[in-house]
Amino acid sequence: MKVSSMADLLITCEKDGHSIADCMIAMELENSGLGREQVFNKMKERLLKMKAAVASGKTDGSDAPSGISGGDAVKMGDYIQQGKALTGNLISTAMRYAMSTSECNARMGVIVATPTAGSAGVLPGVLFSFHDNEGYNLDQLTKGLFTASLLGYIIANNSFISGAAGGCQAEVGSATAMAAGTIVELKGGSPRQAVHATAIAMKSLLGLVCDPVAGLVEVPCIKRNVIGTAIAFSAADMALAGIESRIPCDEVIEAMYKIGKEMPRTLRETSLGGLAATPTAQKVKERLYKRGSEQ
Repeated sequence: MKVSSMADLLITCEKDGHSIADCMIAMELENSGLGREQVFNKMKERLLKMKAAVASGKTDGSDAPSGISGGDAVKMGDYIQQGKALTGNLISTAMRYAMSTSECNARMGVIVATPTAGSAGVLPGVLFSFHDNEGYNLDQLTKGLFTASLLGYIIANNSFISGAAGGCQAEVGSATAMAAGTIVELKGGSPRQAVHATAIAMKSLLGLVCDPVAGLVEVPCIKRNVIGTAIAFSAADMALAGIESRIPCDEVIEAMYKIGKEMPRTLRETSLGGLAATPTAQKVKERLYKRGSEQ
């Protein structure tokens, strides 16, 4: 079985009565030659790596080696515990865990690229907030990863998932879209609703540039992961309410591709424009390069 577009995916799901996760598992069984249990357990291994990254980041208040990130997930946790979070426990915890994962990455910890290292916080944030706040077990979360994987597979094969190729819309934008569709399936929504959530989330981040300060996946990347997490929940809520994207998801993906092709090189991970070109960012870059030359 193979799907090449969101339209194909919906035809397959609705014809066979499958979820998006079921379709991805079927594709893996066919492509890998492995048994269902083996395929499921391999994905579960990735989930456990995500769990470890979240756990590491949420308790470690130290700075990253660069000195420009670190400790914010601990601050977010303290804020949530005080009952001050405006977004409620589910979303605020997801935001904290997204930050935890991204800070773990900045400290050179092990993360799972979903779809990239620079956007690796969004999906773990969502999944483990459901685990801690709503009691979803690891098998349910693993199925969520299969959902995200197939949505990401279609995006990657029809557009970009790399900031160097298409800007941050391709990284955090894709991760947010994948997470939005995953939330819908976790909450019992239909594949069609999941695809609408994917489209709504991606539309919200079209045109987002990739402008990492000093070339590091820290500023503004970590906080973009957090914002993407909140957008994923917003998109999922709309889709679950029966709200549809007026532009079909495949056309949104195509639009992202065209925007990325038109985006100037300075705004595609080169650190030559955007926030990376600000006076403060340039000072950070000079300090880090000087420190590196002295070692």
